[in-house]
Amino acid sequence: MNRIDWNALDETAQRDALARPTQSRAEELRHGVGQIIAAVRERGDTALRELSAKYDRCTLDVIEVDEAEFAAAEVSLDPVLKAAIHEAAARIALFHRAAAPQPVGVDTAPGVRVERMLRPISRVGLYVPAGSAPLPSTALMLGVPAQIAGCREVVLCSPARADGRCDEAVLYAARLTGVHKVFKLGGAQAIAAMAYGTASVPRCDKLFGPGNSWVTEAKLQVSTDPDGAAIDMPAGPSEVLVIADADANPVFVAADLLSQAEHGPDSQVILLSSSTGLLDQVAREVDRQCAKLPRAAIAQKALAQSRLIAVDSLSQAIAVSNRYAPEHLILQVAEPRALLDGIDSAGSVFLGQWTPESVGDYCSGSNHVLPTYGYARSYSGVSVASYQKQITVQEVSAEGLRHIGPCTATLAAAEQLEAHRRAVTLRLAALETQS
Repeated sequence: MNRIDWNALDETAQRDALARPTQSRAEELRHGVGQIIAAVRERGDTALRELSAKYDRCTLDVIEVDEAEFAAAEVSLDPVLKAAIHEAAARIALFHRAAAPQPVGVDTAPGVRVERMLRPISRVGLYVPAGSAPLPSTALMLGVPAQIAGCREVVLCSPARADGRCDEAVLYAARLTGVHKVFKLGGAQAIAAMAYGTASVPRCDKLFGPGNSWVTEAKLQVSTDPDGAAIDMPAGPSEVLVIADADANPVFVAADLLSQAEHGPDSQVILLSSSTGLLDQVAREVDRQCAKLPRAAIAQKALAQSRLIAVDSLSQAIAVSNRYAPEHLILQVAEPRALLDGIDSAGSVFLGQWTPESVGDYCSGSNHVLPTYGYARSYSGVSVASYQKQITVQEVSAEGLRHIGPCTATLAAAEQLEAHRRAVTLRLAALETQS
């Protein structure tokens, strides 16, 4: 990991120190994804089969997972794993139900009722990556809130293995959360299929889920096309920022950094500390632990573009973290809650030495589909609200119009919208003749 003294850097160097591995949408990537999307739109399932053979190295006779494959997946899974999936799903559901938006009704003036009603997005598409490792936890994180929201149809895409089958745990999690259809599709082609529809894959109104740079680019492209689909957020390679004080356990800190570094070579991990001794210890511990990981080669590539940053104080660490706006923020300090008020940009926060980021990834109950690349400045993680439309309703009585009509007419006149004004004043005049 690269060692940096924050206060020895000028503004440009500080910006570079917090740069993500991929800072721009390279033209080659943009063009390649555009070609995939165009192919799927033009040739539908035929293009999907060709692209699956090219990128996933599998031959798909049937794109949709059938009942026999679901049944085989359930039989093949270790009962301990199935129990863990159920346990995680229950906690995710518990938190997400409690945090879900509620209908609202308020009388804003006598005779003026304003309400908010909630409606589920009709058809949603979930993307579960399986590039270097299958992610059944993502199927839970996406499927549970969709189920709570009551979406009429939930579609899920996940890449098939070389044998033409999806990961068994992903299928089990999908079925548990009420997903209606699962397709053996990955990458930008899966996003295109769900955004525009094919003979096999239904067109979805909104797409959810993380992925690599190709998936992220595809989501961005379809979300800007009026004929495409809305998206949850730009969610790319995983990242974590850890703030640790001198008393933090370097073994725990190193483990947290590596837990994100092993996601993929384009992941990024950052440690901020005012203790040079802690930084030294963590650097040694990262090397020691990384050498023992099954995915050490992947983690090492991520570590090559990661940072150990010395800061002057915890307050400066918070300022740097807000500037970076991490997907995951871990506070391994003596009094982590004392720092919460200063945090304004982070996808999810983990407090204290006994709260590894891993519990949020799997089963604490929060959602692990979070904004990356600094989008935590303006986006939130997936929740039940992500799957809902909030529709306002108003009802005004004659008394109510007498109360708020003059205000409406005055504002309409100020904006020189005469028809708006008359829509009110004609009614007010009618009320006067009735009195």
